[in-house]
Amino acid sequence: MIFVKICVGSSCYIKGSSRIVELFNEKIKDNHLEDEIVLTGAFCSGRCNRIGVTITVGDDVYSGITPEGFGEFWKKTVLPAVEKAKEA
Repeated sequence: MIFVKICVGSSCYIKGSSRIVELFNEKIKDNHLEDEIVLTGAFCSGRCNRIGVTITVGDDVYSGITPEGFGEFWKKTVLPAVEKAKEA
């Protein structure tokens, strides 16, 4: 199981964190990963960026995630983290 924290602080909220939460919920449901991913919110992850939202996957922090780039982030970051957690 992995923990994913989406920053919902004012800066990230303005940059679309609510849409990122929606996208995560859709992907989790579509991929039947409800028992594999714990999705939470966090206030200011301390990695504000000019573009996008800050997301923590496990212990790794990623900034600049946009709704347009979410699909690639999901494939290259989240799904491998889920697989790694399953193996542990």
